[in-house]
Amino acid sequence: MTDIQSPHKIAEQIRPYIKGFSPQTAIILGSGLGDLANQITDSITIKYADIKGFPQSSVSGHKGCLIIGKLSGKDVLCLQGRFHLYEGHKPQVIDTVIKTLKLLGINNLIVTNAAGSLKNDMPPGSLMLINDHINFCGQNPLIGPNDDNLGPRFPAMHNAYDNSFREKIHQLAQQENIKLYDGTYLMVLGPNFETAAEIRAFQILGADAVGMSTVPEVISAVHSDIKVLGISVITNYGTGMTHKDNNHEETLHQASIAADKLCRLIQLFIKEL
Repeated sequence: MTDIQSPHKIAEQIRPYIKGFSPQTAIILGSGLGDLANQITDSITIKYADIKGFPQSSVSGHKGCLIIGKLSGKDVLCLQGRFHLYEGHKPQVIDTVIKTLKLLGINNLIVTNAAGSLKNDMPPGSLMLINDHINFCGQNPLIGPNDDNLGPRFPAMHNAYDNSFREKIHQLAQQENIKLYDGTYLMVLGPNFETAAEIRAFQILGADAVGMSTVPEVISAVHSDIKVLGISVITNYGTGMTHKDNNHEETLHQASIAADKLCRLIQLFIKEL
């Protein structure tokens, strides 16, 4: 794995690229959702591999680029590809990435992901606004020494997915006649899809969708006093809910179907920030 540097050293490398931009909003794009980056104008693209000490994304559907430019007339910073714990990354690596964003001036974070539905009435191709999460992966990006200059030792998670952001995106979805579900996201470690018994257990726990990402970024963002908006693209039903087997190719296919709706909502949301 990459020998990860401190967020300060990584931010120093990126700053020269973003000269002339002042992004306050960052977007992390999940599996199959990288097309939103194509909507960014006046853009500068930096490959993760060209940033010394920056982690690398190895999953199909994640291009591994950092893009700075304009979206809906606002300066944004986009991560086209994220870092999953199942790739072998330590959770602290994700914290380093989020802390780097904070040092670059980011105050708002939009996280997207591909997720499996745990509700019969929320089919593949749907969008689910995340209102809360269950950290079922057994890991946390804040484990280890805490830098009080970057965040408190014990951050509160009562408003992890910002209430005002959620109200605004629901208004925009209604305005655009886009069906936007609302639910709790549960994170597992992966990389295997869940068993039918696990899906039944997650439903009992109160989860509405399940995936293998997002929660570490959100925990770190809350710790860093970054406001979060989270949206899941529902790409499949949980194991056992249908007779169909789950696979990553279908995940990417369903994500691409819903991508237009997601891109439209995010563009409108950024315009109003």
